[in-house]
Amino acid sequence: MSSTYDYDVVVIGSGPGGYVAAIRASQLKQKVALVEKDKIGGVCLNIGCIPSKSIISQAEVFRSRSKLTAMGVKVDESGFNYENIFNASRKAADTLSKGVSYLLKKNNVEVITGTARLSSDHEIIIDDDRKISAKAIIVATGSRPRELTGFEFDGERILSSDHALMLKKLPQSVLILGSGAIGSEFAHIFNAFGVEVHLVEMMERILPMEDGEITAILNRSFKKRGIKIYASTKALSQKSTGDSVEVTLENQSGEQTIISVEKVLTVTGRVPNSGNIGLEEIGVKVDKHGFVDVGDYNETSVKSVYAIGDIVKTPLLAHVASKEGEIAAEHIAGHNPSHPGINPSEIPSGVYCEPQVASFGLTEEQAAAKGIAFNKATFPYRGAGKAVAIEESEGLAKIMTDPSTKEIIGVHIIGGCATELIHEFLLARNAELLPADIAAMIHAHPTLSEVVMEAARASEGWAIHF
Repeated sequence: MSSTYDYDVVVIGSGPGGYVAAIRASQLKQKVALVEKDKIGGVCLNIGCIPSKSIISQAEVFRSRSKLTAMGVKVDESGFNYENIFNASRKAADTLSKGVSYLLKKNNVEVITGTARLSSDHEIIIDDDRKISAKAIIVATGSRPRELTGFEFDGERILSSDHALMLKKLPQSVLILGSGAIGSEFAHIFNAFGVEVHLVEMMERILPMEDGEITAILNRSFKKRGIKIYASTKALSQKSTGDSVEVTLENQSGEQTIISVEKVLTVTGRVPNSGNIGLEEIGVKVDKHGFVDVGDYNETSVKSVYAIGDIVKTPLLAHVASKEGEIAAEHIAGHNPSHPGINPSEIPSGVYCEPQVASFGLTEEQAAAKGIAFNKATFPYRGAGKAVAIEESEGLAKIMTDPSTKEIIGVHIIGGCATELIHEFLLARNAELLPADIAAMIHAHPTLSEVVMEAARASEGWAIHF
């Protein structure tokens, strides 16, 4: 390290982008400091991915009580207390936050508690009184829930996803504005625990960024469970009336409906935390929405300053932030990664409702809009013995390929363990394998992975079990 600076690398923010960047930089013999104003692990570990998956896991256990009843077991629900679910989710979050703290210490990353602001391309001021300098700075300050005009968060009646995860008592009813990944997951959670759920989406279908054939299956599943879905619908206004909130909805035909619920959950996107940290003052380009412009290796318009995760225009996903952190850290250390950035078509997405949804690459709608030719093949879960045996036969796997090269250009799965199964397809794509290679590989029987094998065989025109 040059004696000119206190550190080789300073990372601002300890979420899955920041802490991974810090650890990777330290592994590459850099002297590293990480500045965090709150809990180690950021939103993902503390009020995002981890606690929500803990609650989802418990929701699925609760839903499975019907299977016990089918066995003749009498289930007494009178002692159910949602606060126990909340406590388990906090335990999971705290455990992993402590685990990340341990990893940072193990890798000799100095953790500094405080609020950081950039004062130059190589200097940071912490809590307005401490200055530290670095050869390079990685900004990983994450994002926060977006507010809708007229539906501003109050933490009581109008909730953000943060508020929803911190509930210790379930509402009797909830209206969810936004049916993306977060909205669909909360619809699943609340419904599983017996809450009346109204799911509102401005676009023509729920999970609008996913493949239409996949979301149609989820739509039917949700409706079968009693979730009330309002697509092509916008929320005009809300007003509190005693213990409830009245929300006025309007569909594409102009018809209005008033829904009365105990709480409203607004999950219509997130806003980058890029303001008031000195970026624009030192010359870093930030667009009107707050996203930081980056080039190769996630370097900003100011050399030595990098931006990763939710503050840049890539999918707001924890695993994307982590990979961008690795790329930036390796570039700073002179250990250039093989690619200067992430290929958007190779980013897996997962929605942890029931049934699960997972995908990467082009959807049918995207391919059609771009004029890209494709062949598609599907295989239903009900064709796999394991899926039938464990009563997980709802769903399918869809594989889209280039007609001339047979290369995989998109995969979409809905069904049990979809968020795990997607990675065999993604590995094949990254390794430049074809569906024929997956089809020829022996898969253990009975497993859900046979859905992957049979979908690949269907792509080649010879599925055995359907």
